Amino acid sequence: MRHKKVEKRIIEPDALYNSVMISKLINYIMQDGKKSVAQKQVYAAMELLGKKGEEPLKVFDKAMANVGPKVEVKARRIGGANYQVPVEVRFERRTSLALRWMIDAARKRSNKEYHTFAEKLAAEITDGAQNLGEAVRKRDLAMRQAEANKAFGNFRW
Repeated sequence: MRHKKVEKRIIEPDALYNSVMISKLINYIMQDGKKSVAQKQVYAAMELLGKKGEEPLKVFDKAMANVGPKVEVKARRIGGANYQVPVEVRFERRTSLALRWMIDAARKRSNKEYHTFAEKLAAEITDGAQNLGEAVRKRDLAMRQAEANKAFGNFRW
């Protein structure tokens, strides 16, 4: 590299659950710098999970473990042809993909069925913990692509 290595920012754990993952979830949900709004939504979703008689943090961690992909495909150009090469996903990327997919899936849920974003997020986290839902479907799609292109695994760099 021509420049110095970029230092990784350390994210502070959130106030209520003392969890870095919840803090990352809040940061991903936040729009236009309105962190307090995002916090209210996340904490309301966790409260809804708690009302169902489950431990919210355990359910969230299980959902993160289920939604995060183990392998994905990356495009690699070799000899004038593009190949989709399956690559193992690093932990940081796995968590960021899982968070992004869960939030996108929660935002896409219907407003008729779920009236607030907190309800949508709670439903998506519950579905993720049970290996259901849109985010898990997205993970399965990535895994299927990697499985289909397993033959190009020797092009890994």
